[in-house]
Amino acid sequence: MQNLLQAAEDGIHLIVAVILLLLAGLLTADLTADVVDAIRGPFQGETVVLSALDNSLVLFIVAELLHTVRLTIRNRTLDAEPFLVVGLIAGIRKVLIMTAEAKTFRWEYQGIELVILTGLILVMALAVYVWRRSTRPVDFMLTAPGAPTTG
Repeated sequence: MQNLLQAAEDGIHLIVAVILLLLAGLLTADLTADVVDAIRGPFQGETVVLSALDNSLVLFIVAELLHTVRLTIRNRTLDAEPFLVVGLIAGIRKVLIMTAEAKTFRWEYQGIELVILTGLILVMALAVYVWRRSTRPVDFMLTAPGAPTTG
């Protein structure tokens, strides 16, 4: 029964990986089409840059998720750090796009959202730091001056 469940879990991970690959291909095609349309037609720099930035960051998120699925299949464990990194990228993406699209700034909506997003990004960055420090303490150990280092 355990082997059957493991095979089913691996199958689900592979299906997710294939879907992420297809999504990455579609995002790449969409990004390429946007750039080609911008070159052909009347150039609207801000629109092209925002679209390219947004699609590129979403593509980066998809790549990180694919990396997470690959690690999960290889290690047979689910690690929290890649999801925190994806969350960081998504939060930063939202802040970048939101500030780039803003023509006028209004504290009632955008300001509150920016404060919440900034807090969330800081908390996730702290969580990544704590996670790495707890799982890889050797990386954070200080060596004494003059002590030989490995590497």
